[in-house]
Order: sequence, then C-alpha cells, then structure tokens
Amino acid sequence: MKYLNDFLITGGTGMVGKSFLDKLPNAIYISSKQYDLRDPVQTNNMFEEYRPRFVIHLAARVGGVLANMNNLGSFYYDNVMINTNVLESARIFETEKLLSCLSTCIYPDKVTYPLTEDQIHNGTPHQSNFSYAYTKRMIEIQSKAYKAQYGCNFISMAPNNLFGQFDNFSLEGSHVIPAMIRKIYEAKLNNTRAEFWGDGTPLREFTYSKDIPDVSLFLLEKYDSPDVINVGNSHEVSIEYVVSKVQEYFDFDGEIFWDTTKPMGQFRKPSSNEKLLDLGWKAEDYTSMEKGLKETCEWFIINYPNIRGMNG
Repeated sequence: MKYLNDFLITGGTGMVGKSFLDKLPNAIYISSKQYDLRDPVQTNNMFEEYRPRFVIHLAARVGGVLANMNNLGSFYYDNVMINTNVLESARIFETEKLLSCLSTCIYPDKVTYPLTEDQIHNGTPHQSNFSYAYTKRMIEIQSKAYKAQYGCNFISMAPNNLFGQFDNFSLEGSHVIPAMIRKIYEAKLNNTRAEFWGDGTPLREFTYSKDIPDVSLFLLEKYDSPDVINVGNSHEVSIEYVVSKVQEYFDFDGEIFWDTTKPMGQFRKPSSNEKLLDLGWKAEDYTSMEKGLKETCEWFIINYPNIRGMNG
C-alpha cells in the first residue's frame, strides 16, 4: 500500500481534534462538513483521497446527559455507522494503525471502583446514555474481530471527563466544566447568581484535552492490543472545588447557589490508569486540572461570545 499521508484525524475540528494541531501540524484534519462518515461511500472516498498510514479516530456525535436522553436512537445510529465505516475503510485501505477514542461512559452502571478495563462488558451502561455507550463498546469488539480475521492493528483508549478550549459551551448539550464556565462568566456579566445542581460534593476526574495528543502518540508507539486502555488523569476533585477555581479565574464574587432539590449523580466514579502507567506513562505527564482550567477560562474570555454552543 502506498501511503500519501502519515496522519489522518477524524473529528478534526472538535475540541480534541484541534488539540492535535501543535503536535501534528501536517496531519489531515477531517470535519463532518467534508465527509459524512455515516455513509460508507463517503468514508471510502476519504480514505481513497488521503491514504493515511495512521488514523486517530475522534469523530462522534456527542452531548451531555440531556442530549443523550433526548436522542437515544439517533445517537446510536449515527455513532455506530461512523465507527463501523471508519474501521472498515481503514481495513480496506490497509491503514498501518488506527487509534479510536472512547469514553469511560462505556463502563457498566453497577461496577466495582476504580474502573478497570476488565469490567467493561460486565453489565449495562447507565440508562441515560446507554445507546452511545454501546456504540463505543462496539469499537473494541470490531477492533478485536478485525485483528483476529485480518490482522488489523486497531487500538482504542478511554479517557474520562475531557475539558478544554473549543469545547461545546451549550447550557443544554455540554458537559459539566464548559457549562460551569459559561454560567459563572455570564453571572458576572449580568450581575446575577450562578446556579448549579446538587451540593457540590461529588468527586470527578478531569483530563485536559491538550494531554490527549501526547497520550495518543505514546499509545501508537507503545500499545498494540485491541483491548481498551484507560488514559484519563485519575486525580479526583469535587465539583465544588472546580466551581471555586472558575470563580477565582473569572474574579467572580457573586452568589453561588446549589440547588439540592436537583440530582447530582453518583458520588464518585474513579477510574484506573494503571495499564497506561505500566507502559511507561507517568502521572506527572498530565497537565494539572488547575492549569488546564485556567487556560480554558482565559481562552473563553478572549473568544466570548463567538464560541461553539453559545446559541444553546
């Protein structure tokens, strides 16, 4: 096979995709406006045109809890078609290695903590996003099947809660940190209080999106198993702590209101990145949550309101 490009990145205009620009400036960055990866013909056309040696597969239809619950069927169809077509075209065009990005949402709702890779298929995912989670699980199954039959070197990683610049800051469709950033910043602009669900005590792990390129290139060099590998920063912080840091970075001294009548989710969902550390990755290689959050808040100030999701 004659390769025309070293790297092709699907989902290349999203938050994680854009984080690769500094590390891989010459990669091919694909957006949904260029190719509809739900369509096998368009997906094949993309591979025919670029013939990449390595593929980093980030493309997905994603959203927060509300978006998932309201679009269970369409989230399933879109994601299962995207993943199936990308891996199949990579097989046809003899891609040397493909890395897919999953999520810790693939884990069962009832699981033993910390989340370890051997537990992924031990039960059903949380009902709020089960369809999306199953499509991500199927990437591992397809990768294993293709390795067994065709010898494809397809691997997949599962980060935890990602955040960073170029995120989706919609109040209805975003994840916790971008929604938090927007609420506090607009509360400061409008001289109102910032409201959050629960009491702020639940603990979460967050990984800065700019760490994903380093992890990805590390795995492309060091990891060849089709089994999913956790790659998130396993340092836990409370939701209340994250709110306090965003307040600090925005110099917001207004009221924070915790609505304890609203659900706040599981108290903890810790994950294990021991497999990654055993390969030689070091905990200190992650950007601290504080540094990543500060950089994201600074970026938000500069780019507001011309930011993805601001109409929602």
